Amino acid sequence: MRIFVSVKPKAHLEKVEKLDDTHYKVSVAEPPVDGKANKAVTGALADYFGIAKINIALVSGAGSREKVFDIEK
Repeated sequence: MRIFVSVKPKAHLEKVEKLDDTHYKVSVAEPPVDGKANKAVTGALADYFGIAKINIALVSGAGSREKVFDIEK
């Protein structure tokens, strides 16, 4: 499954919000430095979907707030 994620780094509250079937908004506390926010988003998505982090792949948007992830369930 491919999903599109809008990321809010350096947020006070970490959360995953489903906007529709393929679009999500993820807030993480980590700053967008050295891939820390990307790792935090992957972890948040893994918790949300109840799967291992290894089943989530960042397809595009590593340096952007708009990201595309592939998720294997």
